[in-house]
Amino acid sequence: MTSVLVVDDQDLIRAGLVALIHAAPGLEVAGEAADGLTAVAVAARTRPDVVLMDIRMPGLDGVAATERILAGAAGRTRILVLTTFDLDEYVYAALRNGASGFLLKDISPERLIQAIHTTASGDMIFAPSVTRRLIEAYTRGGSPAGPPDLLATLTGRELEVLRLVATGRSNADIAADLTLGEATVKTHLNRVMTKLGLSSRAQAVVTAYESGLVVPGTG
Repeated sequence: MTSVLVVDDQDLIRAGLVALIHAAPGLEVAGEAADGLTAVAVAARTRPDVVLMDIRMPGLDGVAATERILAGAAGRTRILVLTTFDLDEYVYAALRNGASGFLLKDISPERLIQAIHTTASGDMIFAPSVTRRLIEAYTRGGSPAGPPDLLATLTGRELEVLRLVATGRSNADIAADLTLGEATVKTHLNRVMTKLGLSSRAQAVVTAYESGLVVPGTG
């Protein structure tokens, strides 16, 4: 069973999500929260596999709650952000803090359930084109945010894998591009994430752009 913590400050939306997860095979509700501080406390107590995180809440918002939950999760919990607008600086900040992906709140129930399972398995769930559009919107025109030696610990092959991940390719695509097995690609990506202290594939994409490895507007 995949356990899910539901976080949303709107009672009706939160109740609907809880009911949907209760009825879905393979999912169980770990708890619910109406604000970020409560979400952090419940996550620490229940250790959910996935958190459905509302991004804009009074008090502690979803960005800060994401950072705090992941800091204490030891890699177990993954965050799936719920948002009204895909081009949202709050969503970008949440991805930068380690969220695994984001969903628009008008998603169908079927796709939401599928997205939860996909997130629990460690994959991103949004289209690469949407990811790039969001990240480029908040990095275009600026200088690389990371220090010059941010990627210095990576091997040439690891840099190649990170660059291809950032341009939207799946592990299967990367394996074909580099003539490697998918398991080898996954190993390289895991090493990248360990060396750079990253907790999600989405965070790796953000890092690739902010370090200057990938330039906004290029493939």
